[in-house]
Amino acid sequence: MADNPQGNPGPPTTIVLFGATGDLARRKLLPGMIHLWRSGLLPQMQVVGTSLDEHTRESFIELARKAIEEHGDDEDDKKEFDAFAERLFWANDGDDNLMAGIAEAEADCEQEQARLHYLSVPPKAALDVVQSLDKCGLAKGSRIVMEKPFGTDLASARALNAAIHEVFTEDQIFRIDHFLGKEAALNILALRFANGLFEPIWHRNHIDHIQIDVPETLGLEGRAAFYENTGAYRDMVVTHLFQVMAFIAMEPPVALDPISISEEKHKVFRSMLPLDPHNVVRGQYTGYTEEEGVDPNSDTETFIALKCFVDNWRWADVPFYLRTGKKLAEGTRIISIAFKEPPQSMFPDSSGIGDHGPDHLTFDLSDQSRMSLSFYGKRPGPGFHLNKVSMQFAMEDTGWAGSILEAYERLILEAVKGNRTLFTSAEGVERLWEISQPLLEHMPPVRAYPQGSWGPNQIHQLIAPSSWRLPFERKWRDG
Repeated sequence: MADNPQGNPGPPTTIVLFGATGDLARRKLLPGMIHLWRSGLLPQMQVVGTSLDEHTRESFIELARKAIEEHGDDEDDKKEFDAFAERLFWANDGDDNLMAGIAEAEADCEQEQARLHYLSVPPKAALDVVQSLDKCGLAKGSRIVMEKPFGTDLASARALNAAIHEVFTEDQIFRIDHFLGKEAALNILALRFANGLFEPIWHRNHIDHIQIDVPETLGLEGRAAFYENTGAYRDMVVTHLFQVMAFIAMEPPVALDPISISEEKHKVFRSMLPLDPHNVVRGQYTGYTEEEGVDPNSDTETFIALKCFVDNWRWADVPFYLRTGKKLAEGTRIISIAFKEPPQSMFPDSSGIGDHGPDHLTFDLSDQSRMSLSFYGKRPGPGFHLNKVSMQFAMEDTGWAGSILEAYERLILEAVKGNRTLFTSAEGVERLWEISQPLLEHMPPVRAYPQGSWGPNQIHQLIAPSSWRLPFERKWRDG
């Protein structure tokens, strides 16, 4: 375990991982937990796994070993697995088994352990887990992490919040959105509020429009049952893209603390206009209805693009364009701020001014954590010819790159510490479903699009006279 952790370590904590044998636990959560322990950020962590699958402690440890070998990125983590395994325990399904597993995990702890219940379970099973924790007396004084989606419409979100609030208070609940755990998402706050260069121009007088673009090359990946009942809008837009949008659109908080940041995010959500179905394009990739577990007559969207507005002083009439979908041409996560062009050009028509669109500030939300500012510059030589050039920043090019936490690692750590900055509140969730109601009640038709494309052709009409930022005019530099 590291002697000098990057950041303040969290308190002694027992993490009870529900759904411990599932895909998310194997790909992200177990590799993330060993990294938090080995790096010294959660040095006194105990983990109790539980699921509907039958296991012993030994078989669960072996499952964790294989998961970390396959999905872990840090070779030092893998070398110290045997020491980490001493902190892994198992509880088969059932209240008595759960109580016994936690008691075993905490039996030799020198200090009192806080408890964090991580619900890596399907949404329909979450409430059963909450009620079980209440019945066992495990809710008091603990915290609970809940995965998306949080409801499927306003009525279901309100009902779910009300049921959970019967057991947990709001400050105990951490509704997770892994997009907000990414280093680049936090860099939005740093760039906006720590630099006098950007904040003065971060409003409708200088910004033409904003794009949040999260295309995926993946398909259903065995999640047909979930996806058929969810679709791209519920799966991605409400839970991810709107949350990132709030970081871009929020007013400066009075302090960099959870309450202040959450309040500014809520102001953004309260200012959003209800979605107009005419400003939405839904799509479904060809071959979707032939996937195993999919209704042959399904009209579930695998793609969605929309235009929405934040109706306040800063953003009035500035369109926000959001796009996401499966089986698209490229997998990436991009935020692009398009600045307004000068009101009048002094340059001759042959100069090239305007040929490559407006100036852009671009955030890459992938794990590389990059930013780029593009603008026009004079091409060397005689005459006055302008080309688009860019300044780029990549976290990998700095000495800080080794300190980057994977999104789930950051969010687990913040939940253990009780820091709610990167999590969504009941108020925020319900407001987003409220503005979604016009769309949910009058869904536009689903348009077919070829696999490997950028979605249905109607997306170009949606954003005209502007154009979608992807594919990029200029590539990221590799070094």
